[in-house]
Amino acid sequence: MIPGMNPRELQKAMKRLGVKQEEIDATEVIIKTKDKNLIIRNPQVSKVNMMGQESIQIIGDIEEEELEKFTGDDIKTVMSQAECSREEAISALESEGDIAGAIISLKKQ
Repeated sequence: MIPGMNPRELQKAMKRLGVKQEEIDATEVIIKTKDKNLIIRNPQVSKVNMMGQESIQIIGDIEEEELEKFTGDDIKTVMSQAECSREEAISALESEGDIAGAIISLKKQ
């Protein structure tokens, strides 16, 4: 909110402008992107409706979490199909970019 302004007066002013604000009781917010997750802990979440347009405002402690490109199941699949070690499977997955390519490259060796 605006520092030094009475919350009631602010609510009245927002109502006159057609702005509705609703607090959401969230415990954690996760925003998923292609290569990482943004985790907002201790969030203060507000849903704002201004002239029919809804938006969300989030304030909190932000942590970034990098995503693994391949899951444990992907690695196990390559290991079993190519009969290789975990390290070899991970290396092949990283260089080939997909499970099928990794298996084929390891079988050629």
